[in-house]
Amino acid sequence: MLALILAGGEGSRLRLGEKALVMVHERPMIAWVLDAFCAADCEPVVVTSYKTPFTRNWCRANGVAYLDTAGAGYVEDLTEAVEACGVEGPLFTSAADIPCLTRDIICRIRANHEESGLPACSAWVPVSRCEAFGMQPRYREMVCGVAATPCAVNILTGSLIGSVQEEYCLLLDEPGLAFNINTREELAVLEREFDSVRKHV
Repeated sequence: MLALILAGGEGSRLRLGEKALVMVHERPMIAWVLDAFCAADCEPVVVTSYKTPFTRNWCRANGVAYLDTAGAGYVEDLTEAVEACGVEGPLFTSAADIPCLTRDIICRIRANHEESGLPACSAWVPVSRCEAFGMQPRYREMVCGVAATPCAVNILTGSLIGSVQEEYCLLLDEPGLAFNINTREELAVLEREFDSVRKHV
């Protein structure tokens, strides 16, 4: 399955340059995400823009497939990338700033999507899991009776990319999904907790 990894934003809140290339445990953040999708037998393509020339160059230097978009915004770039790839069926979409994503999590999302029979599937993590690490989610919604926040990894149907897709909301109480890195404080927490979180993978 194709996996579009969105890496075309400026990462202005983090203020450490292009966010996808910020180092986490001595590797660019995006490298962890790419590894997870490759391990899950997906075909990752990094979505870049004029705002992320170094990420584009990193992809080129490391033999990673990439697609350059206009950099108009997350949704706009995603739509442009899906249309450019010409995928009609299901595909993964993911942010580049979730370095604790794993093969098992990806496979669980895919299995639940297939079982649901719906066009889309969104993954959520309990807010309490995030708060246990001192993370403060910016968005929350009730999922299966639990206050949850989106994990920035989803499945969509390509042919329906221009419309609202009925989705299955999957709640995953996974420690690693608490880490969606947007600030230096969140990055510091991740570095401190990285080994213990990965130990449970």
